[in-house]
Amino acid sequence: MKVAQLRGGPIAVLLGGSSAERDVSLQSGRTVIDALQALGHEVRPVDPAEPGWIAQLAGIDTAFIALHGPGGEDGSMQGALQALGIAYTGSGVLGSALAMDKLRSKQLWQGIGLSTGGFVQLAPDSDWQQVIDRFGKVFVKPALEGSSIGMGSAADAAALQLAYREASRYGSTVLAEQFIDGPEYTVAILGDQVLPAIRLETDNEFYDYQAKYLSDDTRYLCPCGLTAAEEKEMGELALRAFRSLGCAVWGRVDIMRDGAGRFYVLEVNTIPGMTSHSLVPMAAAAAGLDIHSLVQRILEHSLEGER
Repeated sequence: MKVAQLRGGPIAVLLGGSSAERDVSLQSGRTVIDALQALGHEVRPVDPAEPGWIAQLAGIDTAFIALHGPGGEDGSMQGALQALGIAYTGSGVLGSALAMDKLRSKQLWQGIGLSTGGFVQLAPDSDWQQVIDRFGKVFVKPALEGSSIGMGSAADAAALQLAYREASRYGSTVLAEQFIDGPEYTVAILGDQVLPAIRLETDNEFYDYQAKYLSDDTRYLCPCGLTAAEEKEMGELALRAFRSLGCAVWGRVDIMRDGAGRFYVLEVNTIPGMTSHSLVPMAAAAAGLDIHSLVQRILEHSLEGER
């Protein structure tokens, strides 16, 4: 189904929601609404945090999901729309659920031999010193959040326990991930196309929420500084990680590179941000796609593809 065939009815843009990423989702949704309207579509904004939101989907055939985090990016909204017979953008139920779960993503990648850093699931009674002895410095993160929410680092047992307590505020499943000392990259995927990679540079300890959405000092390098062969290698790793989780249509894969030149997959985002600071629109622009073309391609791939 082509975008031109959608003009018979409104497209619902799902935005906001009740996750910790609500504010970012509202910004992403606004970007998508503006782009769809510029493309000539009638748009109906729908916020699942509002009472009666399902009734607002009456007469809707297609939904553009601009929700981030639990409730929007984890397969539950995808399943609800599927049950309602509404076509939607992005990955299906399985791909969304797996990619949202950082622990199970890494377990799967480890199982198929895909390059990802060492990790361990934490618990209230974890042996904090044993984790530090095994990995050295670690990043600690809730398994079911995005945008670096609840994320911290630790280089000793006391700091690890504190970081676990902070991360566990955002869910009971928390992991400690091997610290990789090197540059961070992100690779956007659109259909079967790997878009130009972006290198992320921040003066913060890592690419946290403040660096992602608030800071004007974060540096985005595209071209990313790798050779053509290195960027191809990284792109192939990103696409393999994306597909291994059952993801489809569009997304973003975060990757780090150590001092020896090895790439490691960190995580996959199935509904990346579409804000003024967001990375997929930057990568698309580097490939010659403005925001309107990007939104149109997402719609086309979603409605034509198998999930």
